[in-house]
Amino acid sequence: TMHAKKFDKLATGILYTIAGIIVAILSSLLLYILVNGLPHVNWSFLTGKSSSYEAGGGIGIQLYNSLFLLVITLVISIPLSMGAGIYLSEYAKKGRFTNFIRTCIEILSSLPSVVVGLFGYLIFVVQFQYGFSIISGALALTVFNLPQMTRNVEDGLRNVHHTQLEAGLALGLSRWETVVHVVIPSIVTGIVLASGRIFGEAAALIYTAGQSAPALDWSNWNPLSVTSPISIFRQAETLAVHIWKVNSEGTIPDATQVSQGSAAVLLIFILIFNLSARYIGKKLHAKLTSAK
Repeated sequence: TMHAKKFDKLATGILYTIAGIIVAILSSLLLYILVNGLPHVNWSFLTGKSSSYEAGGGIGIQLYNSLFLLVITLVISIPLSMGAGIYLSEYAKKGRFTNFIRTCIEILSSLPSVVVGLFGYLIFVVQFQYGFSIISGALALTVFNLPQMTRNVEDGLRNVHHTQLEAGLALGLSRWETVVHVVIPSIVTGIVLASGRIFGEAAALIYTAGQSAPALDWSNWNPLSVTSPISIFRQAETLAVHIWKVNSEGTIPDATQVSQGSAAVLLIFILIFNLSARYIGKKLHAKLTSAK
């Protein structure tokens, strides 16, 4: 028993050390990005237009494009992932066809984002002739994000105790109403986490949403006009793509400062998405289980 206790202490110590090293690496990485980037972030940087050759450019349009693209992607992917997840969990009969669908979802979830971007370029940009546009980027990101969100919905339903579903049916709710009341709270956390992934994606968007951010006319609300902020048919360089472009082209004198500031802003948004997902998850868990 003494030998077992010593071995247990040693194993526990090793695990704590590994965990500590991982936390230290992540913390130092986050601090490095924020310490180097935040001094360059101010209101004019967050709202100003980007510059191609002169110093002092901002990220206003790129930041708006990232948020707008996120909304369009979620509008497309949430109904699709909910439908697929609910079907697989509640309605699909066990068999070869269902197993085939699950295998396809697994394969899709393991695809690199560059491959998804090239697929989006060939299908949405070239074949469907949408060109480099927000809709092409949103559809490519839907393909990229759908497997994860579908699995979130399916897992959310499977983790619900069968007595909850039976209670809903006993109260006179239809099977569909019961599923919807259970599934919507369970996937909110997944949607918020997916938002962070979408917001920080670059590789898939280089080939689909484009690498330029044309000036927007904020008084133009015609959704078919390329200068309209609500148009889904215009090119839209996002913040993540802007960081890549600034570093790869290096045509502006303050490229390092712009990329560091942009990286800090991107990181803050992703941290907000992740922390809010944890908060919402805790609140929903407390509400559904009556826990304090």
